[in-house]
Amino acid sequence: MPDDRPRETSQVIVIGGGQAGLSVGYCLARLGIAFVILEAEPRIGDSWRNRWDSLHLFTPAKYDGLIGWPFPAPSFAFPTKDEMANYLEAYAKRFDLPVRTGTRVTHLSRDAAGYIVDTGDRLFRADHVVVAMASFQAPRVPDFASGLDPEILQLHSRDYRNPKQLREGGVLIAGAGNSGAEIAMEVARSSHQTWLSGRHPGHVPFRVDSWLARVVLPVLFRVVFHRILTVDTPLGRRARPNALSKGGPLIRVKPADLDASGVQRTPRVTGVRDGRPLLADGRVLDVANVIWCTGFHPGFSWIDLPTSIQGTDGEPVHERGIVPAEPGFYFVGLHFLYAFSSTMIHGVGRDAERITGVIAKRIAAARNVVPSRRPAEAAT
Repeated sequence: MPDDRPRETSQVIVIGGGQAGLSVGYCLARLGIAFVILEAEPRIGDSWRNRWDSLHLFTPAKYDGLIGWPFPAPSFAFPTKDEMANYLEAYAKRFDLPVRTGTRVTHLSRDAAGYIVDTGDRLFRADHVVVAMASFQAPRVPDFASGLDPEILQLHSRDYRNPKQLREGGVLIAGAGNSGAEIAMEVARSSHQTWLSGRHPGHVPFRVDSWLARVVLPVLFRVVFHRILTVDTPLGRRARPNALSKGGPLIRVKPADLDASGVQRTPRVTGVRDGRPLLADGRVLDVANVIWCTGFHPGFSWIDLPTSIQGTDGEPVHERGIVPAEPGFYFVGLHFLYAFSSTMIHGVGRDAERITGVIAKRIAAARNVVPSRRPAEAAT
């Protein structure tokens, strides 16, 4: 039976309308390349709006602007999640970027004529596709979670908003990274007995809103994360596997903060006993709530290409965002795509500019002409 769904063709399809996709769009627009950005959420910025209510960015506004437009706030203010969401929406409007909201990609394939992007009610064709999404798409919850007593409320950090969602009684926060530590602090302040399980990931040894931070953060963000910890340096190559599997240190919360708020630290959760969470030290916690801050899967099962792009670690196979087996297919926004800063707002612009430069050269080569390009502002 013929497929009579509407079809569109563009030189480039960008999948994802967050900070990575908008950065790619900005660079493509400056290069004069036809493109469309497909965003699953109803509004640009909803991936930020839908996070927990009290969330502030871990980086000051000085490092929260995308390529071409600084974040409109004092340099060392820490924007709220909604301020970040509204900035992204305003950014797309400011640069007139063609974003189709409410357009979720359900399948990506390729035939002899190019890439086919399926959004359910419409098909898009393109010679180049950029998946501009972070590595944090599908919530990761251990298999044994299904064995917990159904009376225990279970939430993933993606679905947590505030303590009003919780049942009366104790709360176990599984996962002691930045999200887990911040949520644990908030829950403990709401009079819930709170346990935070998992290894301590280390912490930044100063307050990010202090005067010392104003001296140290430029070195940390612009030099260490952006130029030293890259796939081009021995130090970066050694750090990358650990960063991908374990994440970074606590940025805002300190161990003393957790202690002062009454959060109790425990070893990681390893299983279930009698319907209750079992810790690595053999203890069983009698809690009414579990919040899984256990990270995400890449969530790229909808990518169906002739050559598998999935590595043994579950991460896509790429070289600085370029997929070797698929000329015309790219990633921007993945954790440590090129540098530790690649998934950070201030770092994604450099990756976007590099990838769009490759696209421009390939389009020009296919036309057998020399590309004429106006250089975009460098993401330094």
